[in-house]
Amino acid sequence: MTDQEKKPGISFFERYLTLWVALCIVAGVALGRFIPAVPAFLGTLEYANVSLPIAVLIWLMIYPMMLKVDFASIAHHVKAPKGLTITLVSNWLIKPFSMYLISSFFFFTLFKQWIPADLGRDYLAGAVLLGAAPCTAMVFVWSHLTRGNPSYTVLQVAVNDLVILLAFTPIVAFLLGITDITVPYDTLILSVVLFVVIPLTGGILTRRHVIKTRGEEYFNGTFIKKFHHTTIGGLLLTLIIIFSFQGENILGNPFHIALIAVPLIIQTFFIFFFAYFWARLWKVPHDVAAPAGMIGASNFFELAVAVAVAVFGLQSGATLATVVGVLVEVPVMLTLVNLANRTRHWFPPSAEKA
Repeated sequence: MTDQEKKPGISFFERYLTLWVALCIVAGVALGRFIPAVPAFLGTLEYANVSLPIAVLIWLMIYPMMLKVDFASIAHHVKAPKGLTITLVSNWLIKPFSMYLISSFFFFTLFKQWIPADLGRDYLAGAVLLGAAPCTAMVFVWSHLTRGNPSYTVLQVAVNDLVILLAFTPIVAFLLGITDITVPYDTLILSVVLFVVIPLTGGILTRRHVIKTRGEEYFNGTFIKKFHHTTIGGLLLTLIIIFSFQGENILGNPFHIALIAVPLIIQTFFIFFFAYFWARLWKVPHDVAAPAGMIGASNFFELAVAVAVAVFGLQSGATLATVVGVLVEVPVMLTLVNLANRTRHWFPPSAEKA
């Protein structure tokens, strides 16, 4: 078996994505440290706490995958509920509560000699915000890297977005005992529109137009390939911008960042394996099982960071914890992507029975 056969669809650039991610994180921190005028200017380009430059880059990440969505097939996928069931149970009945339990154990018991109780509560709040906000936009990147079914991934994300609208606030309030927490719904709704609705609509319209004018063979064989590196490029530029904003917090709290990262990483692996092995037991196809695990393992960090800033303040421990979530997410998720690709043979090959 050749190397290409072992890793079909993974280019040299994608294979060493962890290295490019690390370099972009360093570049972002350095940019914020030595040229602070750049993030200061970018910080003014926002609406309802949503960064417009980040929104544009997320479009670059998502649009190529939305081009692959056959909208007519989504109705068919609704009739295959196993993947949706795994996604919903993992995201909303398991993830927020396991995040609370794991983080509480580390911040209040295992790390109590290094983290004061008040600061531990702040870190816990940030962790819970991450746990109650499973992924939306970034899951399209992970789905792409695992060759997930684009149409089913859209369905999973769309249902997940609807649940976020209803469940995010009460779950956070319950777990933290906060009854007066104010979630910026304009930020939430705008994020869903920007990161899902707009690129999905653009992808569907583009797909229909190109197939109508040039044919499906041209669309699949030529047009799609023009966007091969757009998704990864958008991801790397997004990381540079995010970490240019948070460079001071990262450089000023290196030890606490390492401590915060421990429960977040453990939680990520736990929720992924929970969904992934459940999908294996149910004989769910790999192109549905992999995205189902990725949605819960990854986080809607745009929402978590925005709420942390709005409720607890920019310099709070809660905000720092959400930023650490962004810091560890990409390398951890790339590890899970690699694991999912290596275990593809565990699952049925198609999504027809998902």
